[in-house]
Amino acid sequence: MHVAVAIVGYRNVGDIVGCLRALSASTYSDFEVVICENGGADAYAAVVDAAPPVLSGGQPVRVILAPHNLGFAGGVNACVGATPDADAWWLLNPDTEAAPNALSAMVERLQRGDCDAVGCTLVLPSGVIQSYGGRWRGWLARSELIGLGDRLGDPVDREVVERAQSYLSGASMLVGRRFVEVVGLMREEYFLYCEEVEWCLRGVAKGMCLGFSPDACVVHLHGTTTGAAEGVRDRPRMPVYLGERNKLLVTRDCFRRWFLVSAAASLAQLVLRCAPHGAWRHLGYGVEGWWAGVRGERGVPRWLRA
Repeated sequence: MHVAVAIVGYRNVGDIVGCLRALSASTYSDFEVVICENGGADAYAAVVDAAPPVLSGGQPVRVILAPHNLGFAGGVNACVGATPDADAWWLLNPDTEAAPNALSAMVERLQRGDCDAVGCTLVLPSGVIQSYGGRWRGWLARSELIGLGDRLGDPVDREVVERAQSYLSGASMLVGRRFVEVVGLMREEYFLYCEEVEWCLRGVAKGMCLGFSPDACVVHLHGTTTGAAEGVRDRPRMPVYLGERNKLLVTRDCFRRWFLVSAAASLAQLVLRCAPHGAWRHLGYGVEGWWAGVRGERGVPRWLRA
């Protein structure tokens, strides 16, 4: 099975170099790497200069320049379009470091033939599990990370995770050709955040099955490009705004009958998250994004284009 590793960058060449260094140690050899740089010509030149044209195992590395900032979904779609002969695509965040056996374990799970996309064990640098997979609560417009807070090495039941999950993390997910052929590409109008949730939910609705490979471990440095990993009071406008907006877009696209309930629940959760911390600026960003979601706005926010 030939895999194309799809990495979407945005002016974070250091992350990309670290990600490629980890990939060089992969025990699975039949793959290529394609990087879509969303950050403009200077960022593209920096990646081309820093990234090796071939990994130590002989795998080619190709860098493509996006015509403008396509967002995560658009960058993934560009990578898929640039590798039409691949049997599967490994969506991999630049701020990740995959264990040597990660791709091999995910390919092995996909090749069993009873699933169409595979998630992994995402772990934070501290050794705490970020997720095994995700569960989306439609009426709450809320995601729940399965395994959050567990420690690396704790026992995990693959079948239990597979029954519980309704989406895979876009930080590391292996998607088979059948998934792409049946479901189509990611929705680029999400721009950033929740696009993998909608993609997986759309896939499940079309009969796709989501697998999980507990032995595939990927360290996620988390939010190094967008600042999403910062504390509640310190997170910048973009991740807060788009996170709140796009949760409601998922509801519109996948759970339309729950929209009024979800919108109210989402606003209440936002207030409860911000008020105890005095995160009033964060609350303002969130309400702005929430209102955009209520109105059904999509694509790059007007203020970000400006």
